[in-house]
Amino acid sequence: MTRTTAPSSPSPPGSTGGRSVRFRLLAIALLPTLVILPLLLGFMMARWNGKFDALLSAKVHGDLTIAHQYFSHILENTGKQIDALGQSVAFRDALSGPDESRHLSSLLDKKRTEMGLDFLYLVTTDGKLDGASPATVSPTTNLNWPVIQTALAGGSRTAVDIFPNSDLAALSPGMAQRARLNLVDTPNAAPTKRNIESRGMVVHSASHIETGNGVQGALVGGILLNQNLVFIDTINDLVYRSSSLPDGSQGTATLFLDDVRISTNVRLFENRRALGTRVSKAVRSAVLGDGKVWLDRAFVVNDWYISAYEPITDSFGKRVGMLYVGFLEQPFARTKYESLILIIVAFLAVATITVPVFLRWARGIFKPLERMTRTIARVENGDLGARTNLPAARDEISHVAMHLDDLLDQVQERDRQLRDWNDELNARVDKRTAELQQANQQLEATTKQLIMSEKLAAIGEITAGVAHEINNPVAVLQGNLDVMRSLLGEQADIAKTEIRLMDEQVSRINQIVTKLLQFAKPEEYAGFVERHDAGSVIDDCLPLVQHLLNRAAIEVKLTHTATRLIVMNRTELQQVIVNLLVNAIHAMPGGGTLSLMDQDMARDDEPGILITIADTGTGMSTDVIERIFDPFFTTKRREGTGLGLSISKTLIDRQGGSLDVESTPAEGTTFYIWLPEAN
Repeated sequence: MTRTTAPSSPSPPGSTGGRSVRFRLLAIALLPTLVILPLLLGFMMARWNGKFDALLSAKVHGDLTIAHQYFSHILENTGKQIDALGQSVAFRDALSGPDESRHLSSLLDKKRTEMGLDFLYLVTTDGKLDGASPATVSPTTNLNWPVIQTALAGGSRTAVDIFPNSDLAALSPGMAQRARLNLVDTPNAAPTKRNIESRGMVVHSASHIETGNGVQGALVGGILLNQNLVFIDTINDLVYRSSSLPDGSQGTATLFLDDVRISTNVRLFENRRALGTRVSKAVRSAVLGDGKVWLDRAFVVNDWYISAYEPITDSFGKRVGMLYVGFLEQPFARTKYESLILIIVAFLAVATITVPVFLRWARGIFKPLERMTRTIARVENGDLGARTNLPAARDEISHVAMHLDDLLDQVQERDRQLRDWNDELNARVDKRTAELQQANQQLEATTKQLIMSEKLAAIGEITAGVAHEINNPVAVLQGNLDVMRSLLGEQADIAKTEIRLMDEQVSRINQIVTKLLQFAKPEEYAGFVERHDAGSVIDDCLPLVQHLLNRAAIEVKLTHTATRLIVMNRTELQQVIVNLLVNAIHAMPGGGTLSLMDQDMARDDEPGILITIADTGTGMSTDVIERIFDPFFTTKRREGTGLGLSISKTLIDRQGGSLDVESTPAEGTTFYIWLPEAN
């Protein structure tokens, strides 16, 4: 027995069949510095960036809280002042003293100036105006304001209300003019057809008053917030004190009527405030549309700001404006970028210093390992004398190299011994193999001759016996059939179809005998071929097995869809189909369904016809299917000869077709006859 070893392809130096030792060691050395550390830094930077943004949001939220408190203080203080005036002795004296109208107007003028109000007037429950400041005021005494209704009901209330420009003009032409702003096209703002905002946002306050004659009234005052720069600058100074923001940043505050800046310290240009500009569409939708507080970056006029917006509601509970504070984002973003760049530069500096050190340390490890790897590669390629020859050292790699050289010495010696033994064994095996091969060849030749002789003798004997035994009764049948036809004369027409079928079947018996002889010597027989319609052949076969069908109560299903013709001896095709039908009927002794179908079907791009014969009978096992086309194999121990399917397959194969079968035990069997189309 010869032992052969396929030569292995040489591996490159330092290769281990996968990743090289150099690569692995470099990965171990550089992974922490070049992979893990950057990932850790990236994670920390992302977390720091999130915390930084959260801190900015928290700051601007605190700024909004301060602005809200101041705005609430303005509302509260205005209400307290008007309430205190209504309860004061001076006001009582002005109402009850002589020349009431002149004294009341003088008092209202004085107090309005002291309290910083834009208007102040007294109205009674019947809508009568008893006094007003400034004296030229002729306000529209609309008692439907919730603020005034509360005062007339005996209480006091302060709220923000939106006054039409006509009401402002009735109070003071200057107020109406101050409220009017031309709208400025603003990037990111919601589309609008308006070009002027003329309404006024007013701190509206009223307190209950009882006049001397028992008439109930309301002392009403207010402050117009449109272009009230003192108000908005005060908020900005409170929120963003000196040094509260880094250099380059700028704090801003704005009061919105709807989405229009009516009071702001945001600059449109160098010395022009952004009055009349509008808030972005996203902020307007969130704050005015949904009533939410906005705490995020937002585009303000011409730059990005860390912004906070909250809705302002009027005395009717409707969202009518917004209060905003924010600071420029750019300095903080620049600080983040500078920090990121600083970290990257520091990382690169550390990597530049440490990576060469790691590489130097790794080189002292992978150089000896690569040398051992090259030695092993040389040994694999047949050089058993290869050695590492590394100098002695005290580290582990040197000890491994020394052991490797010792093992290679042992391998070389064992290889020499094995080669000697192998040569001796091969010589003995070759001699014995030659003897066995010669004996096997003689045995196989003898066996083939015996099998062939036995088979030919059996077939010849069977064929001669069958031909003799069948031809004699067939001749008698044919002769008597002819005599019966001549005796009956014209009356034979009554059984014309039956007589014709008998003639055909007698002829078929003769053909079966011929096919039996054809099986023994197929080269001496060749059937006459002609063009046929597969459907008509199938229809002609059914009457031949009708008595078997009736006996077993079998339902027949016919499907004819084939349009092509086939070239085959009609009797031979009938023989095949009848044989398959009989087998199917025998497989359904208790009844069932027999399906016959012909259809056009191409196989390997060659047009042809597929004839399908399927039953719902007992089916066949895999072992039986593998042998059903073998001559003399049969499952009908007492009735069958085992030649039917073998002859059928021979007939179909001779026409260039195929006969295939599929079967499942207890479910049924399907035979497929495929024949090429007639040219």
